[in-house]
Amino acid sequence: MKQVLAVLALLAAAGAPAWAQNAREIARVQAGSSCTGCNLFQADLAYRNLPGVDLSGSRLRQADLSLSTMNNARLAQTDLSIANLFGGRFTGVSFAGANLERATLVGGYFGGADFSGANLAGANISGAEMERAHGLTQSQLNTACGDASTRLPAGLHVPPCTASR
Repeated sequence: MKQVLAVLALLAAAGAPAWAQNAREIARVQAGSSCTGCNLFQADLAYRNLPGVDLSGSRLRQADLSLSTMNNARLAQTDLSIANLFGGRFTGVSFAGANLERATLVGGYFGGADFSGANLAGANISGAEMERAHGLTQSQLNTACGDASTRLPAGLHVPPCTASR
């Protein structure tokens, strides 16, 4: 019986889609091209200037977008879980429906960004400038953490980050 289960598990794994990054798609984005629905897992987009790029529906899990400039980009429905957006400039970016679970948004600028329906569970927004962002709700922010220098729209607040967060 154990052998049958082992064979079935192996067959199921073989039929599963590959989740490894796609180097060709990453290179296209690094060059400034849009790439909707692409597999950009662990992509290095740090220090890049990618204005208006459309990565909607893409997988950017664990990607490095630190110190990048992506003004007016479209990241709606994108998986940015565990991604590093440290110090990036994301003016007017659509994060609508994006998964930013456990992402680092520390020190980023998000003026005019849309966070409607975004998942911010476990995200660190310490020092982030989000005062002019829209679509943020107290419910979303209750699952994230920040610090005294986090700038939020009037009436909203974020719990402080602790050693466990």
